[in-house]
Amino acid sequence: AFLERHGLSCEEAARLLLDSCESMDLVKHTGGCHCGAIRFEVWAPADLHVFNCNCSICTKKQNRHFIVPASRFKLLKGADNLTTYTFNTHNAQHTFCKTCGVQSFYTPRSNPDGYGIAPHCLDDGTVQAIITEDINGKEWEKAVGEHKTIRDMSKP
Repeated sequence: AFLERHGLSCEEAARLLLDSCESMDLVKHTGGCHCGAIRFEVWAPADLHVFNCNCSICTKKQNRHFIVPASRFKLLKGADNLTTYTFNTHNAQHTFCKTCGVQSFYTPRSNPDGYGIAPHCLDDGTVQAIITEDINGKEWEKAVGEHKTIRDMSKP
C-alpha cells in the first residue's frame, strides 16, 4: 500500500529505507547461528546497548541482547529451521536453531514488536563497542516498569 500510495518501485522504497537507516547512524550487521542454518541482517548502531538480564532463562542461556524494531530485522535464511520455546506468560518467543540449538535472536517480552539480538551471533567487522546494562529480570515487571527507555527500543 505504501508503494502504491507514494508511486514507488520496490527498488526506490528499498533505497528510501537504506537512506533512512544510514541517516540515523545505523549499520547493517549480519549474523546467525553456529551451524549456519539461520542467517539474518539487522540495522543497529555500531555501538550496541546490550542488556544483561538475570531472569531464569537469560541466566541459564547467558542471554545478552540488544533490542531493535521488527522493521530493522530481516531473516535471510532458515525460517523452517527455527523452533520456539515459551513459558510463564508465553509473551517472549525464544526462537532457536533446531540443528545447533543457538538462539541468535528472539522476541522479548518487554518488546513484542521487536527483536532481541544476541551480539555474539553477529559476524565480525561491524560492531565498534558494546555497552552493557544489567537489568533485574528476577523482578521483571518492576525493572521494565522503571526503565526509562526499554519499551521504546523496538519503535522505529
